[in-house]
Amino acid sequence: MRLYILFSFLLLAVICSCRVDASQVKFGSLCSGNSSNRKRGCDTKYGCGNYGASRDSGKRKHEGLDIVCADGATVFAPFDVKLNGKAAPYKKNNAINDGINLSGEGLCFKLFYVKPVSYSGTLKKGQKIGTLLPMQKVYPGITSHVHVQMCDKSDPTKYF
Repeated sequence: MRLYILFSFLLLAVICSCRVDASQVKFGSLCSGNSSNRKRGCDTKYGCGNYGASRDSGKRKHEGLDIVCADGATVFAPFDVKLNGKAAPYKKNNAINDGINLSGEGLCFKLFYVKPVSYSGTLKKGQKIGTLLPMQKVYPGITSHVHVQMCDKSDPTKYF
């Protein structure tokens, strides 16, 4: 009996030590041409790309973080991820209304304005998730970007 209890505690300790501490996670490069994950600043017409930035004259807040990415650029897995289906940013369809739900490293997040290669499966860090859609067709003059949004809508900035 004592051996069983000891074995149970040992197994529990191993399981707990294998859990990922999401607070230590950092996103790898998301976009070709922006290996440092440079954040979108402010555009005169379209506002700023930081989390919590004002939208619609202060009626709502930006619920994600924008990472600079050129139209048509390759979007990469920032770490090993599971692809969990489509994530559309808008109710009305347009040229950039696509994205993907992902999970990995203890995080759940969405990438918007990306046409994924697939909506399901798994990818290793650095593998192609998809291609950035043509933001300039919908928002002429904006700094094109990938929008990163946590599933719980918390601030993703600490992971960059």
